[in-house]
Formats: sequence, C-alpha cells, structure tokens
Amino acid sequence: MSEHDLLADTDLLLDADIFGDDEPLDLPNTTKPTKDMSFFQQLPVQVTLELASAEVSLGELTEMGEGNVIMLDRMVGEPLDVRVNGALLGRGEVVEVSGRYGVRLLEVESTQL
Repeated sequence: MSEHDLLADTDLLLDADIFGDDEPLDLPNTTKPTKDMSFFQQLPVQVTLELASAEVSLGELTEMGEGNVIMLDRMVGEPLDVRVNGALLGRGEVVEVSGRYGVRLLEVESTQL
C-alpha cells in the first residue's frame, strides 16, 4: 500500500461553508481554574544590585593603573537598579542590617519577571 492510497487529495479539502458568515458559535463562558503557584514561590532567584556603568575602550582600559578613576553614569546618592535574574525589578538603596548589607526597595518597576 503506497502513501497515495492512504490519503486522497480530496480528503484534505474543507467544506466551503465552514468559513461562511453564519452566526458565531455560542460557546459556554468558562473560566480557567486558578492554578496553585505556591511551588514557584520556593524557587531561588539571583538578585543583583547595579551601582552604575561606564563604557570605555579596551585601549583606555589597558592604559589604566592603580589610582585611576573610571567615571560612572550615575550621581552619588542615586538609587541602585535591583535586578532579578537580569530583569529590572526596581530601584533601591543600600542599607546596613545587623552588620550586613541589604537593599531597601524604593520603587518597583515590574513584578512580571
């Protein structure tokens, strides 16, 4: 039995009236069940504080030595970017809590990470 014997070209044709201007189907209004997302709340993520950045050429970088300063694109006192797995979560400031560094969130940009 060959491939052509199994399927004829006419088997793939759709009825012409399937795309007609008939009234729309009356589907029942079903809502999706709420999913239990508690599992995802247990997953670890990488939180990073980004102080500032600068773009320098490789030539400038190789000429630098001890005591040289690279100018960054932020002013002193500006909030730091808080990134979760590389995506911007918001901005915050560094704080000290019980002898350790921490971050206080000042604004949240997105929780859609």
